[in-house]
Amino acid sequence: MKSAKPYLAIPFILVLLAFAAPKEVNKRVLKEVEKTFEVVDFAMQPITIPNDLNTKLPTKISGENLYRITAGDSTLGYAFFDQAPSKTAKFDYLVLFDGNVKIINTKVLVYREEYGGEIGSKRWLKQFLGKTGGDRVNSDTNIDAISGATISVNSMTKSMDNLLQTIGILQDKGQL
Repeated sequence: MKSAKPYLAIPFILVLLAFAAPKEVNKRVLKEVEKTFEVVDFAMQPITIPNDLNTKLPTKISGENLYRITAGDSTLGYAFFDQAPSKTAKFDYLVLFDGNVKIINTKVLVYREEYGGEIGSKRWLKQFLGKTGGDRVNSDTNIDAISGATISVNSMTKSMDNLLQTIGILQDKGQL
């Protein structure tokens, strides 16, 4: 029995290591919120969605990826954080919405591939600014391609379209 204890510690250590990266990403999220909303004192409250509604959403809301940003008693906007697949890894991205749930900032926080990182450029990401839950985005019609970043462009565009559809549904259902 004593020899089994070291094996129990390994999964525990792996779990701890897995949470190290989100902390760094969280710092980047907070920094971007401060910069975008030009505030230092704010709160981010997780938004939870009933399971029966969440199963119908194109983008699942986990209680750890969609937040209401407040300062005092007023809602400044919303923050959505998620990962999208690239060729062999995933990249972390952030979408910030104003109080009317219109996109005011997008940022690729961590890109883990050698190629395709151009999707993190402000010039490319500005295509999503002003979009709302009623808009659709598609890399074949209204989002520019990037040579050498086709997989990442398609992935980010699909993720953004799913998010916009989700936002539209949540607004229709009175959740936002």
